[in-house]
Amino acid sequence: MINDIKKFLNEDQDPKAVEKITEKVSDLLTNGETVEYIAVQNKPAINISPDSIVLTNKRILFFRSKSFGLVTDFKDYLWKDVAESHISEAILGSTFTMTAVSGFIETIDYIPKSQARKLYQYAQSKEEEMIEFRREKELEEKRATAGGFTIHTQNEKPEEPKPQPEIPAEDPMETLMKLKAFLDNDLISVEDYETKKQEILGRM
Repeated sequence: MINDIKKFLNEDQDPKAVEKITEKVSDLLTNGETVEYIAVQNKPAINISPDSIVLTNKRILFFRSKSFGLVTDFKDYLWKDVAESHISEAILGSTFTMTAVSGFIETIDYIPKSQARKLYQYAQSKEEEMIEFRREKELEEKRATAGGFTIHTQNEKPEEPKPQPEIPAEDPMETLMKLKAFLDNDLISVEDYETKKQEILGRM
């Protein structure tokens, strides 16, 4: 087990705490989901079962201990449901805060500064991916509505068609790479991916 968690011990995490949370996370992973980083709370007082944050390629999980460590509660959010994240640093550690698209806020304090910065860096990269995903979705909706038409009566003078905003042409290879990223993050289905891929390949 220690070999499996070595990559998460770069910022002085407690190996025993990481091993314990890794065992819990392994039962929750979905198909194709991998753990990218684990940050463990480090309170100045004795904390037998610290809270922790786990980042995977698909979501962010918050683990909190209850009943003196006998019970572990967790909440998870897909990256597409994360609006923003930030950290605030203090003398004894950092507070990591995540705000969901729904407005709900998750916070865990006393995260070592180096670990909090790793959390922030990875979360920011995922947020950028989701911004691109939402932009692509908006463009698709614009394309879908661009072909609409209006039926006029005989005496009604038709309105001049409004100029449609120009949609910049995208590099097909770049679009395919984005589609693959969406598929890997469970943002689109395999069927949607194959359909879009064939459509793009047909235009090349």
